[in-house]
Amino acid sequence: MALQKTLYVGPFIHCKTLTTLDVCTSAVIGVGEDGKIAFVERDVDELQSPARQGWEDAKVVRIDGSGWFFPGFIDTHIHASQYPNAGVFGKSTLLDWLNTYTFPLESSFTDLKKASRIYKRIVSRTLSHGTTTACYYATIHVPATNLLADICHNKGQRAFVGRVCMDSHLSPDFYRDETPAVSRDNAKACIDHVRSIDPTFDLVSPIITPRFAPSCSAEALDLLGELHNETGVPVQTHLCENHPEIALVKELFPGSKHYTDVYDNAGLLSSKTILAHCVHLSSEERDLIKIRNAKISHCPASNAALTSGCAPVKEMLREDMTIGLGTDVSGGYTPSILAECREALFTSRHLCISNEGGGVVNGKTKKSDEIKLSVEEALFMATRGGAKVVGLENRIGGFEVGMDWDAQLIQLDDVSDGEDETLVNGDVNGGEEATFAEDVGLVDVFGHESWDDRVNKWVYGGDDRNTKAVWVKGRLVHKRQGASV
Repeated sequence: MALQKTLYVGPFIHCKTLTTLDVCTSAVIGVGEDGKIAFVERDVDELQSPARQGWEDAKVVRIDGSGWFFPGFIDTHIHASQYPNAGVFGKSTLLDWLNTYTFPLESSFTDLKKASRIYKRIVSRTLSHGTTTACYYATIHVPATNLLADICHNKGQRAFVGRVCMDSHLSPDFYRDETPAVSRDNAKACIDHVRSIDPTFDLVSPIITPRFAPSCSAEALDLLGELHNETGVPVQTHLCENHPEIALVKELFPGSKHYTDVYDNAGLLSSKTILAHCVHLSSEERDLIKIRNAKISHCPASNAALTSGCAPVKEMLREDMTIGLGTDVSGGYTPSILAECREALFTSRHLCISNEGGGVVNGKTKKSDEIKLSVEEALFMATRGGAKVVGLENRIGGFEVGMDWDAQLIQLDDVSDGEDETLVNGDVNGGEEATFAEDVGLVDVFGHESWDDRVNKWVYGGDDRNTKAVWVKGRLVHKRQGASV
């Protein structure tokens, strides 16, 4: 359906820098028929703005109450096929979790009816949580991977969709590529399919996806590196998630200096490479990642759930490494990037708690402020940082003129006009109040809060009930019941 010029009226918030938010309490943002931001007018009379811009016939979306527009979230690492297992990991760690829970589920995606049911739900679910861009791992199956790309395209989510490549003898017999050439050829088949539905990769892009080094032979990695260099298609994989994995890589690739060097030797480490986890990088590995300008996806929920460790993200940010957030479903238990912001904040505090509050990172004692992330830094990784990770920093992650309107409408429950006497008096009116409370979410504002307070309350207490509407490139892709958009 063709888009129409639209005026978005009300407060907006986005990240100005890594450590500062830009809060505009009264704005008019004009989004053209191409889904791009045509103008931003700050602190203006909304009645005069349409005439001044020649947009008198434009549609108007106005925020009522205690809400604001915020850039869409970018999930830089998520396994779409694993969504049914979200929250199911027991006491396992990475390598046994893969064999116990993950490979049996992924291998079942020969069933396209099952794949369709799961993929439709995870795309809808992530959109409902404000995720406008997602980097998806699918499975080894070409038809199911292509189906995921089709679903993302049809639902309007910006996505990078990767067919998982894994040919190593360490992978189970029932779930692996027969040869290195099959890994390459099937990856290319998925690239060709995405090109057929989105020739310029404007909304959906393919992404070359060697699962991780232990799942791939050296020959397969080399062939995928050649494919990356030939096509320019980005790469996603895992790196230094836990200590047994790192030891296994050292055993499997004795000719490499370290884990990161395995990917570099194969031609898979470049400015278009997304490296998930990076919990236990050596200083030499960090230096190599910076030289290659590769990017990092921080997945704190998964890192905690699988007992992998706490990545020293604050330190890596200070080194100017490019970092976004990833839910890593289903190592991570939730498809919510907002929840991942919380996990990132708490992970940094857990690092700080060690050694009497000073924290120890890479054997060196650090002051707490050098370890703890701020809300602003977490939101930056969720938006502008993620945009840079996926190579779209000039198109998404903020509200500058010329950028795509990838946005979410955030609404908190405003009770500043007085207490809810019905709830205070204990009269639930047949359950209506209980239903209302469920619809508006957990965050209440009482009128005295600053804008920083509101953002903090949202980050620490918010969920998808506060995400009233979501747009990708100007297209409304999610709307909660009752939202006025």
